[in-house]
Amino acid sequence: MRQERGLHELYTGDPERADRVVFGRNAGPDRRGFLKGAGLAALGAAIGAAIPFGRYMPAGYLPVALAQDKKLVFPGKDGGLVLLGDRPLVAETPAHLLDDRVTPTAKHFIRNNGQTPEPVANADGWEIAIDGEVNTPLKLKVGELRTRFPVVSQPMVLECGGNGRTQFQPPARGNPWTMGGVGCATWTGVRLADVLRAAGPKPGAIYTAHFGADLHLSGDADKQPISRGVRLAKAMDPNTLIAFAMNGEPLPNIHGGPVRLIVPGWTGSASQKWLNKVTLRDKEHDGPGMTGTAYRVPVAPIFPGANHDGKGFRILESMPLRSIVTAPADGARLAAGTRDITVRGHAWAGDLTVRAVDVSVDFGQTWVRADLTVPANPFAWQHFAARLRLPAAGYYEVWARGTDSEGRTQPFAAPNWNPQGYGGNAYHRVAILVEA
Repeated sequence: MRQERGLHELYTGDPERADRVVFGRNAGPDRRGFLKGAGLAALGAAIGAAIPFGRYMPAGYLPVALAQDKKLVFPGKDGGLVLLGDRPLVAETPAHLLDDRVTPTAKHFIRNNGQTPEPVANADGWEIAIDGEVNTPLKLKVGELRTRFPVVSQPMVLECGGNGRTQFQPPARGNPWTMGGVGCATWTGVRLADVLRAAGPKPGAIYTAHFGADLHLSGDADKQPISRGVRLAKAMDPNTLIAFAMNGEPLPNIHGGPVRLIVPGWTGSASQKWLNKVTLRDKEHDGPGMTGTAYRVPVAPIFPGANHDGKGFRILESMPLRSIVTAPADGARLAAGTRDITVRGHAWAGDLTVRAVDVSVDFGQTWVRADLTVPANPFAWQHFAARLRLPAAGYYEVWARGTDSEGRTQPFAAPNWNPQGYGGNAYHRVAILVEA
């Protein structure tokens, strides 16, 4: 299924067509002057309202209100997930549906790499092998995991490695994630570290390799759709789980049930779905999704748009700092006379925590420090809220930027361009309109 591209993507790949979409058939090819001066009036007309802080809008800037994508209802989900691809199945969650402190299963994003396996009738009978550089190879059924090892349950962020991909210019390859490839569900399972200790890692074990039961899109049983791994230290982190429940219910098939890995803080591709084997290796894993430019980013900047074979790249591990505005909703129309609004959302920072979140309604000329909670655990997101004053009726954008526990602040534009579009963590922008 192919949908119309969003206007950010159109303006990058086909600016003349984008102008025709926004401003009509007679829009000229030269946008530089058009989006200044008189162009502000045209933008205001396209939006349907004045832009009180329009004088601060960066030249050539496209208001987020003009870049809305179609929303599709996904079966079994809380209508509103956006379908990014159907082979494999990929769907993201609009930010306003992520307002819950713990993401309901019905609102959680979906990211598959191969064909979705059929649900199993007996989840407790599902078997996982632990082999490779271990003293005692194991084969454990899910039912045995529950009885043999301590069961833990905690909310933790799971995020697709490509979240924020649409921020890159020129466009990167892959599913066009905006900011909805993330969720913070409560995961229940056993610590991977406990299971690995039972198998007894050998001194030479330094890396894991993860395997799942999903079939390659080609249907070739000899090909794996994805097989990633992590450094042994991350595998032994007490927050890394073999999970068999999500939000207090058996793990749904579409989310990797009956059992999957949860490797919090790192790219979601490491959290293998339909898990059936973990192999310890004496070298960095080299399965599908571990080499070339797949889930890898440049160590030193490369020229945007350049073809690259992945030399000089490193494996994507901890995810970057992000913040999202979950209320007001993008595209909200507020009643005439509204002058004060409450902004709220979440922020997270991979293996780190978030020190501060600031919000702005005047295109970044001034910022207001939001109230910020501490995380429920080291890998849960943090909630923020702030009161903002609007001087008049018209069009506004709420911008949010976070600062992590090491003092790094989100950038205005996505940094470190790479062919697959990983690490796009620019400010989140939400459009609102106060009626005149």
